[in-house]
Amino acid sequence: MSFPMFVTKGALEKEKSHIEGFAAEVAWITRAGQHELHEPIAIRPTSEAIIYPSYARWISSHRDLPLMLNQWNSVVRWEFDRPMPFLRSREFLWQEGHSAFANREEAEEEAILRLDTYRRAYEDLLAVSIIPGKKHSSEKFAGAEYTLSVETVVPETGRCIQAATSHHLGQIFSKMFDIRYEKGDQDTEREYVWQNSWGFSTRSLGVMVMAHGDDKGLVLPPKVAPIQVVIVPIAPKGDIEVIKMADRVGEELKSAGLRVQVDKRDASPGFKFNHWDLKGVPLRIDIGLRELQSDMCTLTRRDNGEKLTVSSLSDPLHTSIIHTLESMHKDMLEKSKAKQATAIANDISSRAMLEEAINNQKVALVQWCGEEDCRESIKAR
Repeated sequence: MSFPMFVTKGALEKEKSHIEGFAAEVAWITRAGQHELHEPIAIRPTSEAIIYPSYARWISSHRDLPLMLNQWNSVVRWEFDRPMPFLRSREFLWQEGHSAFANREEAEEEAILRLDTYRRAYEDLLAVSIIPGKKHSSEKFAGAEYTLSVETVVPETGRCIQAATSHHLGQIFSKMFDIRYEKGDQDTEREYVWQNSWGFSTRSLGVMVMAHGDDKGLVLPPKVAPIQVVIVPIAPKGDIEVIKMADRVGEELKSAGLRVQVDKRDASPGFKFNHWDLKGVPLRIDIGLRELQSDMCTLTRRDNGEKLTVSSLSDPLHTSIIHTLESMHKDMLEKSKAKQATAIANDISSRAMLEEAINNQKVALVQWCGEEDCRESIKAR
């Protein structure tokens, strides 16, 4: 689905706690050309107030449930004095899903399912270790009953980044926007639906870059890299046989479904190596006269610089390449988990230990009573 980016002030203010939660972040349009608008129009900070009036029209029977829709769109949140690309930007692209169910149990089950989908996206695709959990009420999404999130730790700063969220909205929005259904079986009583919303944004790219990047540039996980393998022919004076071998290897790997580029540019090997290191291509294959004579390929892993040699005539060659890429993903995820572990202080049993951990730029994993006064006291100290 795709809904408009503009929302009227009346629609946005229909759910009091929702607009209060976003009040400081909403960007308002007050003028069009030379004319002042009769009523300010908001640029969506999220889409509940835009989408749910339609849900109220679309849902009338239990047969209309569950309703689960998704859209990719940009939102604007004017909340930062110093925005940071990908991580904390005023405008960002995300996926937001909105679902409605006949009962609480189904809705809560889906909220957990979506959170696990986001966990798998980070771990299975981006090779980033994350921590799933439930937000405190002061940190939940405005208007939700509760918010579930996946967080990732930045070891260099001892802080967490919210990586994705799944919100159980309960019946809060359905009562505000009158989203009800008839139960059926001659039961004409109309019940309010139970709802969730969930989102995953381009912040994931910033998290991925921070988790894996090094002083040479990007280090991209193989599963999401636009180019998984780059082949660099090292051909003195354009040796045609070296070029042919590079093309043959490239075609074989492409036929196996791998994303491959053969770099035939008129540039030195060192220039090409640095270029692809900066781009973060997971695997580089060098083919020169030595490889041509021995029917071998020299592989270089971007994540750890390890060099491997495989036969270019092995049957099939792509099996060795795919195995290497799979090993890279596994190693990158394990490295991410290890870095995260070093940044977390466990077994905190006193206020003094908590303060020491935080002052040493650690994330402290502690027992907590859940009381707001306790949280604010710790935060202030």
